[in-house]
Amino acid sequence: MSQEKVLIVEDEENERTGLAELVSSWGYRAETARDGLDGLEKVSSWSPSIIVTDLKMPRMGGMELLERLAELADSDTQSRAVIVVTAQGTIDSAVQAMRIGAYDYITKPIDTNRLRTILQNASALLGTKTELEVTRRKLRDSGSLGSLVGASKKMQEIFRLIEMVAPSTASVLITGASGTGKELVARTIHELSPRRNRPFVPINCAAIPETLIESEIFGHEKGAFTGALERRTGCFELAEGGTLLLDEIGEMPVVTQAKLLRVLEDRKLRRLGSKVETTVDVRVLAATNKIPEEAVARGELRNDLYYRLNVFNIHMPPLRDHKEDIPDLVQNLLGDMNSKHDRKVATVSEAVLNVFRNYSWPGNVRELRNTLERAVIVCEGGVIETKHLPPGFGQAPVRMSPDDPDAVRLGVGTTVGEAEKLLILKTLESTNNNKTRAAEILGISLKTLHNKLKEYGSASADTASSPEEA
Repeated sequence: MSQEKVLIVEDEENERTGLAELVSSWGYRAETARDGLDGLEKVSSWSPSIIVTDLKMPRMGGMELLERLAELADSDTQSRAVIVVTAQGTIDSAVQAMRIGAYDYITKPIDTNRLRTILQNASALLGTKTELEVTRRKLRDSGSLGSLVGASKKMQEIFRLIEMVAPSTASVLITGASGTGKELVARTIHELSPRRNRPFVPINCAAIPETLIESEIFGHEKGAFTGALERRTGCFELAEGGTLLLDEIGEMPVVTQAKLLRVLEDRKLRRLGSKVETTVDVRVLAATNKIPEEAVARGELRNDLYYRLNVFNIHMPPLRDHKEDIPDLVQNLLGDMNSKHDRKVATVSEAVLNVFRNYSWPGNVRELRNTLERAVIVCEGGVIETKHLPPGFGQAPVRMSPDDPDAVRLGVGTTVGEAEKLLILKTLESTNNNKTRAAEILGISLKTLHNKLKEYGSASADTASSPEEA
């Protein structure tokens, strides 16, 4: 049984007393306070590790109490988890509270099973303080955090944000171009959270047909639709107790977004074809390579879902903006490549590093990984030289004359869409249908290139003509 101290801050006497008795029956040591001011005094005299506070109270409400506790945290070494209680129609206030530093929230009328789960998770969080201190020291000493690497100012700031948000249950929206490491950020957040021993389930919303995405996320019952021959557990239930990453959230159909929002707010879902609601305990992280505000303006991302997911934002910079991290990234990736291909490549030459430093890396860290993987495979010694890089890698694009057979010719009246199509197809032709290289030259992601080719109805969208794409 837990001996954590739990302070109940609630102005309604019956609710305050009832909650204290309930929490005590679960083995916690409970005390009560009638409002925020009374709560601050109890924090000072009794030192609770978990605080459950209502938001609306006389004299001092829960939001101000949370702000005052955040100020105390600067001079107080004790770790605390604050859980806010809010009415059903004021979820926005709970989201704002989590931005200030609340661990989690629960709506009235209180679901006792949900409250017990939150208290258990909060206790687990408080028990990880020593482990997080070890991680912080590793971060300061080696410039790494989980699978993320970088001693640059930009990456150190990202590490700080991850360290700050990981222990909470707050939703996080991870933004940045393709290949910058958004999924690595999500995995690191999961690994540094109390949920690290539970499942981490990533799902790419862009890779699932629109007709199947609801079934993939929420699950379905047998006979829910044609072809539903048996019950299927969705990603939410697969991630129970853990973390769900919704990658490329901007590609999710708007109708599905509305259902997702309801699950995020109520913590309950209904499988397709079912009449029964299932309670879920899942932390949701989302990622997108789009600019969220622009996606909202275009109607691709619901504004209310964006607000709910964007409790905390982490933006991953393109590799060209932190090239000083390339040497560390190279050494880290070489370790992975050596293990994968049973090689013993120790490092890269200074000439290769110079090429890497002068390259724009349109495919970001993913492109760096692919480039190194090819080099490790073809390298016969312990050092990667420029001859091991792809032919023409890092060379400036050649300026073509209008008479060059590889030039793209556009007539007056050509639409932007037609010009884009001609440029993409001509670039593919010049790379012998090597889509990875074509995407790098065009400065777009491989996924975007595939989507464009499907849009054009090109046969090359489904073929691969190079070893690295096969």
